[in-house]
Amino acid sequence: MFANAAPLDAYIVRYKEQFYRLYHLHHTQYPDDTMENIYWLEKALAADFCNPLYAEALIENPAQWEKYRYLFMMHINLKLIEQYILLGNKWNKRKAYFYNAPWKGQNLDSLETAESCYRTALYYWNGAKEWAEKALDKRFRFINLQRVQFWEDEAARMGAGSLDYEKTLNRELALLSDIRDKFKAMESE
Repeated sequence: MFANAAPLDAYIVRYKEQFYRLYHLHHTQYPDDTMENIYWLEKALAADFCNPLYAEALIENPAQWEKYRYLFMMHINLKLIEQYILLGNKWNKRKAYFYNAPWKGQNLDSLETAESCYRTALYYWNGAKEWAEKALDKRFRFINLQRVQFWEDEAARMGAGSLDYEKTLNRELALLSDIRDKFKAMESE
């Protein structure tokens, strides 16, 4: 019965680019979808780069390969930041309503989870800044990787200061602190 079964063609996912291709956005981002994306992106960070022949951009010389690696690492860190912000927003209460006093403990736990997500995103922001600085080095000024132009634009925006997740995350953390104080001041019934 099983002798006639066709062999399944499968391959092992082992390179950064392969893990990155498993990252995808859903129409509705449920926490499980976001955590799945975080898993694939973190695996991509830890994996090795594939051969330049299979890179996301056309690589023709060692300088392009070096810039591509810096841009790739920066982009992965930025995507992780976005995913952790999405995940944190699932637990961020935004307002402390008086009628939530009976569930004060659960709300404080929820805010703690949101804070953890935002602090993790700040960690990845530091990594993204380091990789962007390397990609914006003057050695690469006239190297343009057209297939990953969006990554180049992200690096340029970071260099100009118009893409600053640190500012956003610090604002969210300050808001969380304010909401936490309001919940702690409530009397549960």
